[in-house]
Amino acid sequence: MSNNLYPAVLYLEDGTLYRGLSFFKILPSFGEVVFNTGMTGYQEIISDPSYSGQMVVFTYPEIGNTGLNQQDNESNFIHIKGLIARSIISAPSNWRSQFSLKDYVIQKKIPHIFGIDTRSLTKHLRSFGVTHGVIFDYNSNIDIKDINLHFINNIDLVRKVTIRTVYSINNYVFEDLNKFNSIYFNSNSINSISKKYKILLIDLGLKFNIVRKLLYLGCSVFIVSATCSYNSIVAYNPDGIVLSNGPGNPLLSIYVINLVKKLIKFSNIPIFGICMGHQILNIACGLSTFKLKFGHRGLNHPSGLHQYAEVTSQNHGFAVNKNSCTDNNLLEVFSVKYLNLNDFTVSSTVHQKLPVFSVQYHPEASPGPHDSEYLFEVFVKLINYIDNR
Repeated sequence: MSNNLYPAVLYLEDGTLYRGLSFFKILPSFGEVVFNTGMTGYQEIISDPSYSGQMVVFTYPEIGNTGLNQQDNESNFIHIKGLIARSIISAPSNWRSQFSLKDYVIQKKIPHIFGIDTRSLTKHLRSFGVTHGVIFDYNSNIDIKDINLHFINNIDLVRKVTIRTVYSINNYVFEDLNKFNSIYFNSNSINSISKKYKILLIDLGLKFNIVRKLLYLGCSVFIVSATCSYNSIVAYNPDGIVLSNGPGNPLLSIYVINLVKKLIKFSNIPIFGICMGHQILNIACGLSTFKLKFGHRGLNHPSGLHQYAEVTSQNHGFAVNKNSCTDNNLLEVFSVKYLNLNDFTVSSTVHQKLPVFSVQYHPEASPGPHDSEYLFEVFVKLINYIDNR
């Protein structure tokens, strides 16, 4: 791979400018500039559909130490609009590494900039909130005065990333499921569930690891588009429904909200919402959401309540407004289970009368802590209980 370096620029919509370097002459790339505090997980972040439309600042000073491999992608595509780092390592050291982050960035032509003060940039985003920006080659003819970054706010990113055709996956596809994935389910309790359930997964920006967790529990998984109809879902006769993670503002996906409203009211099918699915589910139940100042993106967010906490992986810019529970008199049927213990925003909700629950964090991510992985087992047990009732 080339060892050439090129001057690059990151320009924010408030006029703040950072000069750095790139491995090739990059074309202008626009997106929302956000930061992630994880020390690793860059491969998953690059391929995570939840980051669609965003340029990610890695706060850890060196990324790329462990390289990349063929197993850890969360989708088949690169979704980030830009990679922003202090230093990108070109000589990784890890037994699973198959190629370096530098080579991957060059091969896939990922817009990027490195060599900038990411501490200063992160402090700027924490002080003034996430903002839109553009990365471009310093020697290009782009006129920053003509850049309009506000159009990004109106893009329905869920419709952009969701699948176009329905497909199904059975657990025999992942015969080596545990080869590189440590999964800490209680095998005895899983084996006590004799029936293998059909799970319909609504793709709002699906991560592969959600599918892996369900397959490990013996489920067959049908993955459908976010734009599918209520009748088409019911026609599959699923035992349970999972609303996946996804990017952007949930209020722009009103078609999914209306779909979930019908599922909750008429289907009596157990529903599990994750991240964007959590927000969609809560809006469908009458709660509201709001945009966080700089979001939650990292691997060690504590979530819990009453002196109990789980270490969770999180990636979201919007959150459920806990005050909307009381505003809409929903406390009798909908309860807040966990809070994010950093800022006390809603992390988990449970319906008191229906088999419906959701979490704002990522139980499938398992960045080291496996604290919340049990939720998939809880979901399957809930289905089993409804089935045998």
